[in-house]
Amino acid sequence: MKSIESRIADELRVAQGQVIAAIGLLDEGATVPFISRYRKEVTGGLDDSQLRELEDRLKYLRELEDRRATILSSIEEQGKLNDDLKKSILTAETKNSLEDLYLPYKPKRRTKGQIAREAGLEPLADALLGDPMLDPETEAAGYLNDSDETPVPDTKAALDGARAILMERFAEDAALLARLRDYLQANAVVTVNVAKDKEQEGSKFRDYFDYQEPFNAIPPHRALAIFRGRNEGILNSTLDIAAPEGGWESELAHPCAQMVAEHWGIQSQERPADKWLTQVVSWTWKIKVLLHLSGDLMFDLRERAEAEAIRVFSLNLKDLLLAAPAGAKATLGLDPGLRTGVKVAVVDKTGQYLDQATIYPHAPKNQWDQSIAVIAALAAKHGVELIAIGNGTASRETDKLAGDLIKRHPELRLTKVMVNEAGASVYSASEFAAREFPDLDVTIRGAVSIARRLQDPLAELVKIEPKSIGVGQYQHDVNQFQLGRSLDAVIEDCVNDVGVDLNMASMPLLRRVSGLNETIANNIVMYRNQHGEFNSREQLKEVPRLGDKTFEQAAGFLRIVSTNANPLDSSGVHPEAYSVVEAIARKNGREINSIIGDTQFLKSLKPEDYTTEQFGVPTVTDIINELNKPGRDPRPEFKTAALRDGVETIKDLVEDMVLEGTVTNVTNFGAFVDIGVHQDGLVHISCLADKFVDDPHKVVKAGQIVKVKVLEVDVQRKRIALTMRLQETSAERRDRGQGAGKPKPRNTKPARANKQRTMPANNAMAEKLAAAFKK
Repeated sequence: MKSIESRIADELRVAQGQVIAAIGLLDEGATVPFISRYRKEVTGGLDDSQLRELEDRLKYLRELEDRRATILSSIEEQGKLNDDLKKSILTAETKNSLEDLYLPYKPKRRTKGQIAREAGLEPLADALLGDPMLDPETEAAGYLNDSDETPVPDTKAALDGARAILMERFAEDAALLARLRDYLQANAVVTVNVAKDKEQEGSKFRDYFDYQEPFNAIPPHRALAIFRGRNEGILNSTLDIAAPEGGWESELAHPCAQMVAEHWGIQSQERPADKWLTQVVSWTWKIKVLLHLSGDLMFDLRERAEAEAIRVFSLNLKDLLLAAPAGAKATLGLDPGLRTGVKVAVVDKTGQYLDQATIYPHAPKNQWDQSIAVIAALAAKHGVELIAIGNGTASRETDKLAGDLIKRHPELRLTKVMVNEAGASVYSASEFAAREFPDLDVTIRGAVSIARRLQDPLAELVKIEPKSIGVGQYQHDVNQFQLGRSLDAVIEDCVNDVGVDLNMASMPLLRRVSGLNETIANNIVMYRNQHGEFNSREQLKEVPRLGDKTFEQAAGFLRIVSTNANPLDSSGVHPEAYSVVEAIARKNGREINSIIGDTQFLKSLKPEDYTTEQFGVPTVTDIINELNKPGRDPRPEFKTAALRDGVETIKDLVEDMVLEGTVTNVTNFGAFVDIGVHQDGLVHISCLADKFVDDPHKVVKAGQIVKVKVLEVDVQRKRIALTMRLQETSAERRDRGQGAGKPKPRNTKPARANKQRTMPANNAMAEKLAAAFKK
């Protein structure tokens, strides 16, 4: 049996020594960001994605080994562990195969088969299975008894007991189960129908009221839609091999029943026991095996669909967290509203709250000029450079207000930007927001969050529960523990990739830094409040509960931007490696300050000239690159979408109109784009590019500015079909037989020709799904 380290090495296609080293570091408490950045020599350069996969597989395989040990111990205690069984258990590579082997020995409540064996009927079952020439009725007559505990009053009872024994035996054969599972996985279809009298209640699932698709072809988003419909009691689903027209002609006609019969050497040759044995096979398949395996396979389908949904959410979250920051500029945040007014908050260039107001520029009060005067006064008073406008209700009307303000007051030199406000209300009502702004109204806190989100999306979004940000796909239907674990990993990677200003960071941001937790993050903030700004990384060691191990993990990701600080403290160079920089400066007769940013000098250096026993070429190379651009931000340059004037509601859209917008969410079936009409439009996967696209994430990402063309608008249902294939018109698509935004259905290989249909992967379907999962 391969070791855990060997299996992971094969899967990642790396050397076993790299895996062993990485596991050692993880077990010692090192984080993935720390290992990938500062321990390249130890792991042979494993990157963060490899380490995350290694971490996940290590968890699974260790759980598998624990379960293997439990099963071996249980069977050994029963005195039933032989060499062949032990070998099979030791070589089982998945949890399913392990459980199949354990099934006959798994403690369970008293079954019909056990009762039959206690009644002495196992010899009858063995006799009929071994010799089909025996007559079942005649043989059963020899096993009748009138025992008080396990009576067998007649031949029917005897044969029922023998059947129960064989059904258990057949259904608990690990090799047979593995073969049947593989066959079903490759050939079964999932059939879905609406539950009785649920048509009206479940109208959002109407695409699945009469639906069939091959099991191995169901994409994750459709699988999750089916599971949601089942959980809500709207849909019923089954998994089986599709029957031919008219059904199966005999009990052994079903291919899986045939496999059971072949495995146990059962044939229908008109011998006395053949009919009884074929009934046993048929019952075994229908009553025991199909139920067991279909449950397993549907569970596996859910797990795969959930894993894909979590992957999609993680990718979108990463793109959103790493969106371009507008930077350290005084910002005025507008949280739009109609009747309740527009909430205004001003923050300084560091994100600190300064001022607030509530204005009523829209109906019913229509205080347009007064509102402009209020905002202009606040902007002048606090030196505001940016206006952040939340993209919720009344956003375009408020955007027009900001535009009018800029026209009337060019001396203020203001820039307006529409900001995705998803999750701002969640932050506003959070415990952290209440502690941060105890005297502010919840709605003003929301305006503060919108302003800060423009300045630095990462620093603000880490304060919000990721599921509230709105970039997921069925995120409330998936395993919440796995989702949380994956999203936490994404946040940790993003925060540490960018780095954190130690003197500016909030507690929620600090707690995402490698090695830190909420308690230590709180202690850092308290220490900063009591003693003022940190002047060096070494000063971190004075923070309560921040020991040497925590310092090692965190220090490289914490920046100190101060004229009094060591210049290396503002870089990504770890304090443990300052000696390398000092050696570079000393050897070349330079001061450290003078070599930082000197590109020509740094490019002339040979990393191998400065290696030590502790720091090899990979680390020295990283240090030189960091000195060239100290504390560099990996995020892109800030830019915004130019929303089209006069296009403010869905009614303003017309076919073939070209607009600029911002990608808000990317799913497996396409991307949603905010074009400024209060309703995101969908660019179906077939409309993302002029070439075939198998994964939308390869073309677009959340937060990206894109140009789109309107294909179709359904005002009544508030649905917008868009395309990024700008050369093609809606008319041309219709001429090719494809309605606007409706690509040709994909081949889903229907398993049988009947009235049931496979699901077309088109825009209309995708939009329905999108509407369902956004609710």
